[in-house]
Amino acid sequence: MYLWRSLAVGVLVLVVVGGCSTDSEVSTAPTASPSATGPVSASDEPTIVSPTSAAPTEPPTVTIAVAGDVHFEGVLRERLDDPASALLTATAALAEADLAIVNLETSVGVGGRREPGKRYTFQAPPTAFKALAASGIDVVTMANNHALDFGRTPLPATFRAIRAARSHRPSLAVVGLGKNAEAAFRPAIVERKGVSVAVLGASTAGSDPTADSTAQWPATDTRAGTADAIDPRRLLRAVRQANRDADIVVVFMHWGMQGESCADDVQRTLAARLVRSGADIVVGSHSHTLQGDGRLGRSYVAYGLGNYVWYTPGSSPTGVLTLSTRPPTDPAHPAAHARVTRAVWSPALIGTDGLPTPAIAPEREDFANDRARLRACSDLRSP
Repeated sequence: MYLWRSLAVGVLVLVVVGGCSTDSEVSTAPTASPSATGPVSASDEPTIVSPTSAAPTEPPTVTIAVAGDVHFEGVLRERLDDPASALLTATAALAEADLAIVNLETSVGVGGRREPGKRYTFQAPPTAFKALAASGIDVVTMANNHALDFGRTPLPATFRAIRAARSHRPSLAVVGLGKNAEAAFRPAIVERKGVSVAVLGASTAGSDPTADSTAQWPATDTRAGTADAIDPRRLLRAVRQANRDADIVVVFMHWGMQGESCADDVQRTLAARLVRSGADIVVGSHSHTLQGDGRLGRSYVAYGLGNYVWYTPGSSPTGVLTLSTRPPTDPAHPAAHARVTRAVWSPALIGTDGLPTPAIAPEREDFANDRARLRACSDLRSP
């Protein structure tokens, strides 16, 4: 609920009530305490609040770490025999951040029937959420083209498993999947350091002709499913509302074309609309390879984060992108964007165990060169 801006607005109200300052006199000089209200007067005279001592310093920086696709197929399945340690060796860079977000690219639950005609179908047992919670993940998006690989039958078990995992880690949230469209598009709003961060998940994977059809999976007003944004109007409304309710808005998209390293026109157009609607950070997955990251207008976009915990080892690079982010500082302009002050990749490669392994020196150099190339082909500016 605009926690940081609410604090700043409260300070300005105190300044106005004191009647000693014009807008041009308000200072953001460092103070001993952002909540200081000036000296206490023992007389009947009104207390004069000094804007220099009352105005907050720089807003706190929140680190937001994002990674790409996670599932528990193949060699990864046995790791769920011990969910408490299943991903601990793979998530250090995520757990170090104030907020960690990934895409869970699988159906979760029991029962159901494989979607007919799908080339790849994934299903993990309910302990998948416990594994994510134990590893330090805060928000999981399930708006993707595998969340309903076994239809809607497993969904009651999915929702029960989410509730069970939250009993161990109350901060765990799942977005992009819900009992109806309202729930699927509802953001998770998480508070860190007095700053509220809204996270939404949505998918346009149904528009990818190389992917299996997802036309039957979107949530509706009366049916459970994923947050589908092929028609983006509902998503854009949700982003605008989130921008009113939170200090920082993150949108995790499942979009683009599988195997393509450069963002396509659909991604670029939607990214621009999300930024105009109030998204401060837009990240994505689905291509199963890295795509460009950098600045788009006032916001930060990472079109494709690649695979992260995946059953196929190989040369495709992966990693964790950590974004140091400050909320808007000017309460007079509630539509102002948060500011990403630093963007740092922790490069990795997926090993034979399906887990990311930190890249070594030559691989890190290749990663940096690829990153520059991918940014250029996606028309993003350097961080």
